[in-house]
Amino acid sequence: MINKLLVVLKTIAPLSIGLLCVYFSYKNTSLEDRNYILNSILMADYTYVFFGISLGILSHFSRAQRWGYLLNPIGFKIKFSNSIMAIMVANLGNLAFPRSGELLRASSIYAYEKIPFEKGFGTIISERIIDLIILFFCIILGAYLSPNLWRPETYLNEIPITNYIIPLFLFVILFVLLINKLSFKNKFKKFILGLKDGIWAFSLLREKKKFVFYTFFIWLMYFLMMYVIKFSLPETYSLGLEPMFIAFVAGAIAMSTTNGGIGVYPLAIATVLSQYNISYEIALAFGWIIWTSQTLMIIIFGSLSFVFLPILNKNKT
Repeated sequence: MINKLLVVLKTIAPLSIGLLCVYFSYKNTSLEDRNYILNSILMADYTYVFFGISLGILSHFSRAQRWGYLLNPIGFKIKFSNSIMAIMVANLGNLAFPRSGELLRASSIYAYEKIPFEKGFGTIISERIIDLIILFFCIILGAYLSPNLWRPETYLNEIPITNYIIPLFLFVILFVLLINKLSFKNKFKKFILGLKDGIWAFSLLREKKKFVFYTFFIWLMYFLMMYVIKFSLPETYSLGLEPMFIAFVAGAIAMSTTNGGIGVYPLAIATVLSQYNISYEIALAFGWIIWTSQTLMIIIFGSLSFVFLPILNKNKT
């Protein structure tokens, strides 16, 4: 009973928090502000947005290529087409149910590539650990570049929405810790077993330089996607590397808090960029442009992958 309740909470809570952030964002802007934000979004130069989406697609292609390097040492070779489609299906799954994508991805390659679920899942967890390390170093670099921006007092009383964001963010952290503590005993053994093969695969990696290159390329494309889209609005056109990098880090953290960062991602971007002589309304419009473009990319390519994955593998059972 408790386990079922935990599953329900893990499924409902992130989306609820995201929708709550959308509500607070709406409630704390006037009708004039909302019209200004909407007009800014509609008047953006979408040539740069589509170019940014192209860079985002390249990051997923690189992730598919990198995944193959982890699977090779444990005796499996995956078709690139299946790899990229499994990743896009996983991204689509994460929009609906957080962390379900890893299960979908491992299940897909088991169905069509006959790679045992636990071994595929282990390599996926290894990827997540590596990306978490990269994000950690990005946070450190961001804190070094702009130490004042990481202090809560920088934002308090300047932007009305932040009066809700900080308590809400603390609530999310406490909630996640509580959920993990309650379900820790049941998951620990399964988690360790799943990790073993994946971590072992990384230790046996024969093409470490290529793996490192693709890892760097993935994160570079993530950043450049946001950086290119800044040219879509006149007000953000002249922003330099520092504010864009800090916003990128804030956005990366926000993406993990709710389903695909809904509600939280635009607020994180707006909260950061509004500290760089950009109006809060424009910064919020910019955040929604990036989030919407990323989400549409995942929905479109994830849906196509969901359809074509079984069609292109119809001879496999």
